[in-house]
Amino acid sequence: MESWREIEGKMVHDHLGKKKKKNRRVWVPGPVIVGAGPSGLATAACLKERGVPSLILERERCIASLWQLKTYDRLCLHLPKQFCELPLMPFPAGFATYPTKEQFLDYLESYAKLFDLKPVFNETVKNAEYDHSLGFWRVKTMGLKEEETEYVCRWLVVATGENAEAVVPEIEGITQFNGPKVHTSQYKNGQTFDGKRILVVGSGNSGMEVCFDLCNHNARPSLVVRDAVHVLPREMLGRSTFGLSMWLLKWFPVRIVDRFLLFVSRLILGDTSRLGLYRPSIGPIELKNKSGKTPVLDVGTLSKIKSGEIKICRAIKRLTRYSAEFVDGKVEDFDAIIFATGYKSNVPTWLKERDLFSEEDGYPKKPFPNGWKGECGLYTVGFTKRGLLGASMDARKIAQDIECCWKAESKHLTAVAPSLRPSPQS
Repeated sequence: MESWREIEGKMVHDHLGKKKKKNRRVWVPGPVIVGAGPSGLATAACLKERGVPSLILERERCIASLWQLKTYDRLCLHLPKQFCELPLMPFPAGFATYPTKEQFLDYLESYAKLFDLKPVFNETVKNAEYDHSLGFWRVKTMGLKEEETEYVCRWLVVATGENAEAVVPEIEGITQFNGPKVHTSQYKNGQTFDGKRILVVGSGNSGMEVCFDLCNHNARPSLVVRDAVHVLPREMLGRSTFGLSMWLLKWFPVRIVDRFLLFVSRLILGDTSRLGLYRPSIGPIELKNKSGKTPVLDVGTLSKIKSGEIKICRAIKRLTRYSAEFVDGKVEDFDAIIFATGYKSNVPTWLKERDLFSEEDGYPKKPFPNGWKGECGLYTVGFTKRGLLGASMDARKIAQDIECCWKAESKHLTAVAPSLRPSPQS
């Protein structure tokens, strides 16, 4: 006797297969997960542990493509490893407190191997839409040879993340600038910039760290700081700043913890405003909660700024062939520009759904911790603005929720399966 999943699959194929098409169509009995980054892997592992199969679709040729293909060499996790573990598997004890890029990738490869996660690579999702007449999601993809595939599934998990597409700002004269213009997604190290004058645009963690790396390769970086920014020491009082913050928040309100962090930061780092790094009017944790803007955790960049090896510049007014004019009237020559201007979600370009995600920024409309679930079997993971810790929390909730539906539907279809089979007389 056929299983109820096989029967259900045939029913879907019968519904969709009346007209022959050249494109391939695949029935997926469990959820389709779009994205094979840490969030997608975590969700698939949590589902598998609960006995629910899934299919991961990935547009690149590898897992964790952002980490493997679009990060600089010296990158380390900015938070201690205990806050970056994926569900069901801790980091090896021998890893550094702040694992290197290579260590983190080894961890993810081991994670995928442990749970036997085998994504379908080189499949770019072009369109995902819920078919109300059928009661299933239809996910259309394009392969390397422009072959089209349609995946049909009951549940869809969006795990493409906050960093799907690089963002480069529109600046007057940007097309006229004669030197190289690269985003940090293309930057590996400062070796090719030896002795060059480099303008780094963006004062977040990536911009600060790229400047530090450029200094170590004998380049002369200038950092554009357009907005106020919180810079905190990576560790204080013998503990990681993040870990200490999480512990203090168990006992004190956010504003008290923020005041403490800023007080200790001033003792360790000094007054950053004297360096041209002005702090926002609200504290680092409150700002993170309200806007998602992460404070910079200093890895040595401030010492380079203090020594003059890194110059601080105001916002760019315009670019010319060889120089940049800033809003304060200063003009300086540069050999290259590196944009540390972050990434954005690409969900609105392919997901045809308007209730869970905002069209403006591609983030869930409901803030954390309520943005992980939509209607009609739609879920999202990795959009919490809280890094891997938030993604792991959502992955567990998604797996638990889908398991309940999976078991309920299994019981129902097992009960009705005999009536779907043709009688011996037919």
